[in-house]
Amino acid sequence: MTRPAASPTTRSPLQLAALIVGAVFLLVGVLGFIPGITTNYDMLTFAGHHSEAKLLGVFEVSILHNIVHLLFGVAGIAMSRRADTAKLFLIGGGVIYLVLWIYGLLIDQNSGANFVPVNSADNWLHFVLGVAMVALGFLLSRNTAATAPRAGRL
Repeated sequence: MTRPAASPTTRSPLQLAALIVGAVFLLVGVLGFIPGITTNYDMLTFAGHHSEAKLLGVFEVSILHNIVHLLFGVAGIAMSRRADTAKLFLIGGGVIYLVLWIYGLLIDQNSGANFVPVNSADNWLHFVLGVAMVALGFLLSRNTAATAPRAGRL
């Protein structure tokens, strides 16, 4: 007796995690452009530490910061279509966020080097995101090969 092939719309837990993370980034990028959800919206600048807009009143944002979130979200959603690219998104994206965390810790937040911009809340969120994404990428990919359907398997 043969087992039915997986539906093309069936996603592995790894792919689902990448899809959810991507969707959250997309949502955060959109929310960064909504007055009220982003406080001091009238102080939103394209980039740099002079932007005083804060998503949820906590996380410093700029137009550039919001665009990065939107692009990261689109990438996550697109890369969730295949297990190998979902793993790359989660682990690679997690590493990027860990590098951004270190960068945020090392720069003077009141200098031109803070072009994204980031504040202490952003820094620690980047740390948590980086660790969580890397962990999801490694932990959920351990079983992907073992559970993937094999052609011709009876």
